Amino acid sequence: MTDNARMRVLVTGANGYLGGAVVEALRADGHDVVGLVHRARTRVPHGVPVRAADLLDTEALSAALQGVDAVCHLAGLTRVRESFGDPLRFFEVNVGGTVSLLRAMGEAGVGKVVFASTASIYGTPERQPMGEELSDRPPHPYAVSKQAAESAIAAQAATGRLAAVVLRLFNIAGGADPDPTRIVPRILAVAAGDSPCLAINGDGTAVRDYVHIGDAAKAFVAALAHLPGLGECVRYNIGSGNGTSVNELIAEASRLTGRAIAVEHLPAVAEPPLLVSDSGLAHRELRWGTVSSDITTILRDGWAAR
Repeated sequence: MTDNARMRVLVTGANGYLGGAVVEALRADGHDVVGLVHRARTRVPHGVPVRAADLLDTEALSAALQGVDAVCHLAGLTRVRESFGDPLRFFEVNVGGTVSLLRAMGEAGVGKVVFASTASIYGTPERQPMGEELSDRPPHPYAVSKQAAESAIAAQAATGRLAAVVLRLFNIAGGADPDPTRIVPRILAVAAGDSPCLAINGDGTAVRDYVHIGDAAKAFVAALAHLPGLGECVRYNIGSGNGTSVNELIAEASRLTGRAIAVEHLPAVAEPPLLVSDSGLAHRELRWGTVSSDITTILRDGWAAR
């Protein structure tokens, strides 16, 4: 892999939680950034030019890609529970939107992409921590749709027209997280008095890997700096490598905020007891590492952002 110089980068999903952070990280690294939005600017950082296009509108995407050197593709649907209720919508947006983007990139002559994928594609392997060599066992329509999008990107790269990096992200947390379904915002909402109690499944011992949004955003910068050659698609895990249980999150949030956090224990559901990343390949090849992904910093930043 070779380092890549300053580029003009289109960030799809620039209005999103991670998208806004990636825009900021790319700018801090000296790249020119353009945000792609579906309609109007909402969370795109001030001063960043925006272009509007629907992911399924290849013609509009081709126009938005003019003058662009590379794409960070983050736009898509992400909520697991919603994917069970409307799986076709997830395939339409996550797979169809990616295919439309790849077609538009070909028409515009843009041959570099970094794709935001999900570690949930691995399913629930017994082997922990999880490395890139594990087989895929996506457990829900959302994960299947992201796996299919990865396959489309790899197939397009194999034609020799594309250099691609796929980042399989673990649980992003910290900062101003707008998703009330994720565990860290739910815990902090109880601490702030916005919610009466935290409902959790089982005894709270399930362990997950949390990566700070700022560290996750810098992985996209690192991926652009270490793109493979045309015809290649490479994949990396992006996580902290540390496991934290729900009970540990609650205890640390209570300590940091000085607030009691009431918990309601619901019946246990079938879920893996431990899911932790092995991100050693990203450390070695992308020269990426975490700086702020300890759980104290994640919770402190989330609390400060409320």
